[in-house]
Amino acid sequence: MTFDVLIRGGRVVDGTGAPAFPADVGVSGGRIRAVGRLKEAEAALVVEATGRLVLPGLVDCHAHGEAVVFDREIQRAALRQGVTTFVLGQDGVSFAPTTTPAAFDHVRRYFAAVNGSHPHLDGPVSVADLMAGYDRSTALNTVYLLPHGTIRFDVMGPADRPPDAAELRAMRERVERGLSEGAAGLSSGLEYAPGRYADAAELAHLCAPLGALPYVTHMRGYGLTAPVGMAEVVDIARRSGASVHVSHYHGPAATLVPLLEDARGQGVDLSFDTYPYLRSSTILAMVALPPWVPAADTGRALALLGSERVRLLEEWEAFDDVWPRITLSHAPGFEWAEGMTLNAAAAKHGVEPAEFCRTLLLESRLEAGCVMARPDEGPAGEESLRAIMRDPGHTGGSDGIYVGGHPHPRGFGAFARYLGRHVRELGDLTWEQAAVHLASHPARRFGLLDRGLVRRDQIADLIVVDPAAVADTATYDSPRSVAVGVDDVLVSGVPVLRDGRLTGATPGRALTPG
Repeated sequence: MTFDVLIRGGRVVDGTGAPAFPADVGVSGGRIRAVGRLKEAEAALVVEATGRLVLPGLVDCHAHGEAVVFDREIQRAALRQGVTTFVLGQDGVSFAPTTTPAAFDHVRRYFAAVNGSHPHLDGPVSVADLMAGYDRSTALNTVYLLPHGTIRFDVMGPADRPPDAAELRAMRERVERGLSEGAAGLSSGLEYAPGRYADAAELAHLCAPLGALPYVTHMRGYGLTAPVGMAEVVDIARRSGASVHVSHYHGPAATLVPLLEDARGQGVDLSFDTYPYLRSSTILAMVALPPWVPAADTGRALALLGSERVRLLEEWEAFDDVWPRITLSHAPGFEWAEGMTLNAAAAKHGVEPAEFCRTLLLESRLEAGCVMARPDEGPAGEESLRAIMRDPGHTGGSDGIYVGGHPHPRGFGAFARYLGRHVRELGDLTWEQAAVHLASHPARRFGLLDRGLVRRDQIADLIVVDPAAVADTATYDSPRSVAVGVDDVLVSGVPVLRDGRLTGATPGRALTPG
C-alpha cells in the first residue's frame, strides 16, 4: 500500500468515545484510506507519531476570525492548539449578507474591535462570495453562520422596534438565501445592537428555515441572569423547532447546569460552547454605554457622547466597581494604553476613569475593545467552569478575538489549555471524551458529516498531540504566545504544520453542511 501521508506509530483517539488504540493512519487524496497496522505501507511523507496521540482536527465553535484567518500568525496560533476549523459569523455580527453600503459600514465599524478589518472587502458582500474568499485561501477550514444583527441592520437599519410584515419577510428571505449558499446556522447577539432589539417571535420566525442546523446565540443574560437568557432560548426553540447552541456559556454551575437539564427536559436539542478562562472580552461600548445611547447608530451615539457628557458621567458614578475590572485590549489612538487597566490608563492620562472611557469611545469612534475580569473570578468560578465542561452537550469555543495590541489569551491558548490542563492535569475529561467534545460533536452539530472522526473515508483533518507536553503558554500579560505540544497537523490530507512550523499550504475549505 502506498499513501500520500502515513502517520505511523501513534495511538488513535478516533472521536467516537472508544478507548485509544495503537494504529497507523494512511491518507491519500485528502481522505483517510486506512487505520490499522500498516507495517508494509509506504508514503511520500511519513509522520512518526510514536509516543503521541492522533486525533481528529479540533473545531473552534466560536471564533472571531473572519478577517484575520488570512494572517499566518493566527493560522499558526490555531494549528499549534490542534484547531483545524473556525466557526465564524458569531454573535449576530459579521460581514455578510450585506446588500447596502450602510449595512456593510455598520458591521465593519461596530465590530471592528472584535472581527477586525477584512483585507479583501470594501463593500456589501453575499454569503456565497464571502465563503468563496476563504476557500483554499488559508490553512484552516471555515464554517459560516448567518448573523442576525447584520441581517436586521441590512433590512431595518438601527431601528429599535419590531419589524413590520415586509421587513420580517425580507429578513427571512435573507436567511433562506444564506442557507442555500452554504451557511451552517443562524447566530444572534442579544446584548449587542441591533440584535438586542429583537424579540423571541422575530428570532423564532427566522430560525424556522434552519431544519437540522443550529440557532447559535449569545443569550440576553449570563451568570446570575442566565435564567432570563435560557428562558428565551427555550421559547425560541419551541416556537421554531430549531436546535440551539449557546455561545460561551458561563456562570455558577449550580445555576447553569440545572438550566441545561430543564431545557432538555422540555425537548430542546441543546448544546453549548465554553472557553476555559474566567475573564471575558468584548467591545468597550457594550460594557459602558447605557441603553439610551443608540450603539447601532454610530453617528447619533458619538453625538450623544459629546453632548451628554454630564449625564454620562453621573450614570457612570455607579461603575466604580467596573472600571478596575477592565483591561484595554484595543485602543485606537491610545495604543500606549493597551494592556493597562482602564483605571491605570486614566491616571496616566490625568483624568477620572469615566472621563477617559468617554474620550476613548469618542476618539476611537466606539472601536475600543477590552478584557473583563468577571465577578466569579477565583476558585468558585474555576469549579463551575470545570463542572459545566463535563456536561455532554459541551463543545469548545475560544471566542478568540485577535484584534489589538493586547487581546485576551484565549485565541492563542484555549484548546491547548483544555488538553493540557483540563485533560492531562485535572482529569475533567479523558482524551477520548476530549476528542468527542472538541472534534466529533461540533462537527456533527454543524453538519460536517465527513469530518470529526479518525475513520476510513473521512476527510483527513488530523492532529498529532504529545499528551505529556501539550499546553497553553499565552497569559493575560503575554497573550500572543503560541501553544506547545501539537507539532504536526493535516487539513484535508495536506500537511499544514510540520515540526511546529507552517508549511505554507492553504488547503482549508469553506465548509458547507452535508
